[in-house]
Amino acid sequence: MDKAIENLRSGAWLTRERVRLIALAVLVASIAGLLYLVATAHGLIDQQGRPLGTDFSDVYAAGSYVLDGNPEAPFDPVRQHAREQTLFGEATPFYGWHYPPFFLFIAAALALMPYGVALAVWQAATFGLYLLAIRAILATPIRQPSAGDLLLAGEGTASARDSLWFLLALAFPAVFVNIGHGQNGFLTAALLGAALVQLDRQPLIAGILFGLLAYKPQFGLMIPIVLAVSGRWRAFAAAAAAVALLTVATFAAFGPHVWQAFLDSTRFTRLVALEQGDTGWYKIQSVFAWARMWGASIPLAYTLQGATVVTLGAALIWLWRSIAPYPLKAAALCLAAILATPYTFDYDMTMLAPAIAFIAADGLAHGFGPWEKTALAALWLAPLVARTVALTTFIPLGVPAMLVMFILLLRRSTLYPALPVASSSAFLLK
Repeated sequence: MDKAIENLRSGAWLTRERVRLIALAVLVASIAGLLYLVATAHGLIDQQGRPLGTDFSDVYAAGSYVLDGNPEAPFDPVRQHAREQTLFGEATPFYGWHYPPFFLFIAAALALMPYGVALAVWQAATFGLYLLAIRAILATPIRQPSAGDLLLAGEGTASARDSLWFLLALAFPAVFVNIGHGQNGFLTAALLGAALVQLDRQPLIAGILFGLLAYKPQFGLMIPIVLAVSGRWRAFAAAAAAVALLTVATFAAFGPHVWQAFLDSTRFTRLVALEQGDTGWYKIQSVFAWARMWGASIPLAYTLQGATVVTLGAALIWLWRSIAPYPLKAAALCLAAILATPYTFDYDMTMLAPAIAFIAADGLAHGFGPWEKTALAALWLAPLVARTVALTTFIPLGVPAMLVMFILLLRRSTLYPALPVASSSAFLLK
């Protein structure tokens, strides 16, 4: 038992060969599941009576309303469901439209194509952006070279590193959760990851990328705090300008009534999708949903979520004003962006991919501390089991995995000057 605990503490169990084997197993199983889903479908409808891509059906339906000249209609649950039934059959479940008007531009463009083509184009294009963002994170040197360092851009390591990073990014379980739902997690992860890569190189570009995240505003709570406390005012201004321009564009394209329709719809989202849990507590990966799943009242659940937000905000302020290395700051922001909102699903855990990449980058450059490798592996695996375990046992795994990793990041930041430079035994480079 002591040896097993020590292996978990040191991460010695996480060899390169074991990492590759686990990733390949997850990849093969996930691809087989997706192929089975498509093979057993009847046209565009799967064997459970849902449109392939499930949630993508609401994007397509909303886009069709825009093309018809009714951009306000998707925000009315009755009209939205009626359009989904018209497109996919009377037995189609309701898939709500909960996005700000910004996302109507993309929805309309996708609705110009046949549904199956639109779904494939959407997932392929955003998946490509996701991979590019992860590659950019891992290709960024941690600091200037010095003797004995194993920098991520170091000569002689790129080939071995690249083969494994690609496999891990491809097999990341949240990838297949996102594909199965036809969701936009790839785009969210790509925007966040790319913005953090560019923040100190091209702050205006980073700000624009942060601004584009306004299509899912629940993930933007911590971003302006970090930009302000770290004095990155050019990025802050660019983000604000991007949101302002998007708002003006929606007014020009869809008229002012679309914003009133969106604001009216937020009550339905709050009451039905979040507070009443009609979507399913086991699907929502937040402290709020965890508390509600365990029987907490709505006020208590909001109190716990609010305490989480305040704690995360304080921790980020300290971290981003400290001398901790940038990858740790970036990873912490990714984790906090998910944890701060009460409304996040398992497909949104694609946002963990940039966090994992930043943590791995720093760990490979300077070594991993106690429990960090095991926590990182748990974070990578969490989307695979978070929904199923919570559904069957009422035990949440996603939020605890993210909280543990966040705490370890804070500890690592305080100990950073004492951490050794990684040796050639770093598990990803063996």
